[in-house]
Amino acid sequence: MAVIIDGKAVAKEVQKQIKEEVEGLERRWGLVPGLAVVLVGDDPASHIYVRNKEKACKEVGIKSIEHLLPATVSERDLLGLVQQLNKDKKVHGILVQLPLPAHIRAEKILDAVSRHKDIDGFHPMNQGLLVLGADGFKPCTPMGIMKLLESVHCDPKGKNAVVVGRSNIVGKPVALMLLAKHATVTICHSRTASLRDEVGRADILIVAIGKPGLVRGDWVKPGAVVIDVGVNRAPNGKLCGDVEFDTAKERASAITPVPGGVGPMTICMLLYNTLKAAKESLQRER
Repeated sequence: MAVIIDGKAVAKEVQKQIKEEVEGLERRWGLVPGLAVVLVGDDPASHIYVRNKEKACKEVGIKSIEHLLPATVSERDLLGLVQQLNKDKKVHGILVQLPLPAHIRAEKILDAVSRHKDIDGFHPMNQGLLVLGADGFKPCTPMGIMKLLESVHCDPKGKNAVVVGRSNIVGKPVALMLLAKHATVTICHSRTASLRDEVGRADILIVAIGKPGLVRGDWVKPGAVVIDVGVNRAPNGKLCGDVEFDTAKERASAITPVPGGVGPMTICMLLYNTLKAAKESLQRER
């Protein structure tokens, strides 16, 4: 029977450390880390996510600055706001909530965010630094995954790591992070010839594909650590992951539940990156 990895508990512990550092920054330098969140339109899921971020910021002492814009806002005006936030010294991190309306090119907006304030880790410069193994801002969900592995004392060194999914947000960056920790990494996707065989070789299995129960529990290698990033709505209305949880937990040594696994870590790492951005701004000004 697998250890169920409690993402909420891990996130709570990390946020405690963040809060202590934030208080230290304010006490010593009078600096309060600021996170600007830009939300365009009325997408209900985005609004819930932004509210959760605001609550998390408040808990650790980070100032949350919201910019709520109508879905009709022009690309030019949105770019203007981003440039304004880039210059604002009280703003250390900028988060542009996706998705954006169809008339706005998301890549153009994300590219306009200063790489020093790109706490989502989506800027081409930060993605390039990740490929090079250099220090930049890394995407939050992959960072959270690495923290979860650490929480169960799973050292990727020398292990076979299989990542199912090749998105720029999760699959590719987490594969690079595992590689940096000396794992042997395989990336699987919709064209992989035999997904079952690849999954069966994994000592560490990361699944981020967005299809409920795509990975059968009996494919999982006995003793593997399984991180399920997928969040899907099952026919019965309940949330479920990409991995067949009930069977997989009988074979894995540790596994994340859905919900309550990876999800809490994403916002937690967003706070971590905002703190990092504030500390780096201080170093640049000294």
